[in-house]
Amino acid sequence: MGALMDAQIPEHHPLRQLFGGLAEKVFAEKLGWPDFKVTEYVSTLLVDFTRSDQLYRIKNSRGASVEAVVELLYESEVTLDAGSFEREREVHRHIGDFTLFMAGLFPEYLKRIKTANLVYHKDFLIDYIKTGKRSYRMVAEFGDAPETAEPQPSPPLFRKLAENFELCVLGLGYIRGDLDRLQDPQYQQARRLLN
Repeated sequence: MGALMDAQIPEHHPLRQLFGGLAEKVFAEKLGWPDFKVTEYVSTLLVDFTRSDQLYRIKNSRGASVEAVVELLYESEVTLDAGSFEREREVHRHIGDFTLFMAGLFPEYLKRIKTANLVYHKDFLIDYIKTGKRSYRMVAEFGDAPETAEPQPSPPLFRKLAENFELCVLGLGYIRGDLDRLQDPQYQQARRLLN
């Protein structure tokens, strides 16, 4: 996931700095959880998911993007479409990332799925919090990822993400609030005056 983005968004890019700074501030100050590995993972997730091709990067056997969590769950099962335990781990990691991202930054989307009688929506019966926690827990149980060109996060990180999923969702909600304030015209005017 990160290899493609690393080539396109350099390490010192302002977007990485913005998300990294916001994640560190929110998780340390507002949540009382100054865990650098978690904040680094969350900020990298935010950078990666600024592109929809990364948000919907999992493809099915026909090469089409898989957009619904229920379909991602189907793709993750080694007895169905996953084909290998490596694929199962990859898809479960993506499910954890996707559900965390959507629940934290776009809770109104999840609420709309549940309350707007969108029974035709494939994720109508999916609980994003439970599903995300379960997927991160499964990634942790798989152990270390196979050797790749890019270093992968370790199982203890995914255990932390699973055990503290709701706290991470809350943290992303705070980050969204900070991003909204940064775009506020009054904030922008005050910032110009102070510079």
